[in-house]
Amino acid sequence: MSLLQLNGVKVHFPVKKGILFDRTVGHVYAVDGVSLSVEPGQTYGLVGESGCGKTTLGRAVLRLVDITDGEVVFDGTDLAKLPDEEMRRFRRRLQMVFQDPLGSLNPRQNIESILSEGMEAHGIGADQTERRERIRKILARVGLPANALSRYPHEFSGGQRQRIGIARALVLEPDVIICDEPVSALDVSIQAQVINLLEELQQEMGLTYVVIAHDLAVVRHISDVVGVMYLGSLVEEAPSDTLYAEPRHPYTRALMSAVPVPDPEVEDNRERILLTGDLPSPANPPAGCRFHTRCPWKQDTLCATDRPELRDLGGGHKVACHWAEEIADGRISPTHNAAQVVPAGHDGHGGDDGDGGSTGPAEAVKTEKAATAAE
Repeated sequence: MSLLQLNGVKVHFPVKKGILFDRTVGHVYAVDGVSLSVEPGQTYGLVGESGCGKTTLGRAVLRLVDITDGEVVFDGTDLAKLPDEEMRRFRRRLQMVFQDPLGSLNPRQNIESILSEGMEAHGIGADQTERRERIRKILARVGLPANALSRYPHEFSGGQRQRIGIARALVLEPDVIICDEPVSALDVSIQAQVINLLEELQQEMGLTYVVIAHDLAVVRHISDVVGVMYLGSLVEEAPSDTLYAEPRHPYTRALMSAVPVPDPEVEDNRERILLTGDLPSPANPPAGCRFHTRCPWKQDTLCATDRPELRDLGGGHKVACHWAEEIADGRISPTHNAAQVVPAGHDGHGGDDGDGGSTGPAEAVKTEKAATAAE
């Protein structure tokens, strides 16, 4: 049985208008029917361009935003239907590491106060002395000195602040940690340290992660299963190596073609898909397939009228595309009216919106581990 399962989750924000009387004139379909499952001890990576609903989905799991429809089943309990007080008790087992390490920490509290606040709220530790000892052990585990207890967030570097954010989640002994862009605000070498730390903690404590990120190289390195989101929907899901070796959805293929290859000859001769047009507004998403307005393989039938279901093509590789098999077999060619398919050497750059990421952090992770082994 899956530890965390989402069934048709929707998060719609009302668009209101009026001066004296607010009236709802529409909705922003931030998340619109996402279904996925996460197994115990697994790392599930969630990728997609800015505005696709990744962060909103992560917050919906913790009920930090209201769920419009659907189920969030955690260890057999539907969190979407829990009363507020019961949900508060469940949050001990579900924690989040936020994107901005400084913005997520209260600047008026020292580190001991920040970390002990959640412990006190959930009744962990008989007194402050016991909680302080527990915090010291967690700080040591994330690589911070014991004297950090009396210091304030502004006294730490970005990487240290992210470690504090991780420690704040760990002191409650959660089962699942949702990591929202945990390394995007850090430089490459610090990214490698934080990624290595997350992997080590997972092995030691049996943690389950949902990692939300833009950097495809980082997601590939840390994830067991990767899901790709576009405009509030999950368009592809597969084991990490399978997805990167053989992306089947047109949007995923465009994302992967934007990832630099650390081989000049391969990089200069491979094809790159350059999407044209902007991401449609989530307040007015296209009918049919959400991606058909930018898809190089768009067809006259089905694409603009019928929304594709996420279906399994075998081996756990799920794709929401009417023509996935025909595209993979070459029976359907790009139309070139929604994108350009050109050799990378002809344009010097590429990608859809700059979110394709780089191999830097992942390569730095390997270097970091090699250096540690050498010591």
